[in-house]
Amino acid sequence: MQTFDLAARGLRELNQTLHSLRGGQTNETVWEIVNTRGSHAIAVGVDAPLDITVRGTTGYYCAGMNKQASIRITGSAGPGVAENMMSGTVIVEGDASQYAGATGRGGLLVIKGNASSRCGISMKGIDIVVHGSIGHMSAFMAQSGSLVVLGDAGDALGDSLYEAKLYVRGKVKSLGADCIEKEMRPEHYEALEELLRRGEATGKAKPEEFRRYGSARKLYNFNIDNAAAY
Repeated sequence: MQTFDLAARGLRELNQTLHSLRGGQTNETVWEIVNTRGSHAIAVGVDAPLDITVRGTTGYYCAGMNKQASIRITGSAGPGVAENMMSGTVIVEGDASQYAGATGRGGLLVIKGNASSRCGISMKGIDIVVHGSIGHMSAFMAQSGSLVVLGDAGDALGDSLYEAKLYVRGKVKSLGADCIEKEMRPEHYEALEELLRRGEATGKAKPEEFRRYGSARKLYNFNIDNAAAY
């Protein structure tokens, strides 16, 4: 394991070091980052199959644009964790602040605590599993991917939703525009069971305890009866 002391060596050197491993021509694949002290932009833009443990709490945009790497944050994460993630896995052992996983295009984000407002905003293929609850306007304009919430959801869940799949075990305070509850069919139970397994939530919840939400498809499809409004 390679240990990087962020307080001693600084953020620029950390990210430059991790970026230099792009291409997979290294045996230095296991990393530990210590003395984070809430720093911003830790392990941003990693593009290599690395196993990274961030010991402590982080600031803005930790693991942003992640590609291939498995990144585990042992504390809580500030705004925008795993923002625009492409692939790989990001696991937050604590809570996550607002817009976790925003615009994510792939990979898996797991939050073992609660997530704040706008979790999964404009998600474009990422899968997000939250063991706790999420705040208002989560999955706003979410296009594809899945959001699984073992706890409750705040106001305006799935507002202006496209084709992302939302699964909530607890209470939903309100649904956003064009978001409706949908039937849970066998393929959804199967997909949800796999998401719970990948999200380290097996044993904490059963697929049959969830409700599914999705788009009513009235906002983004042209309707000739409303032509005068366009």
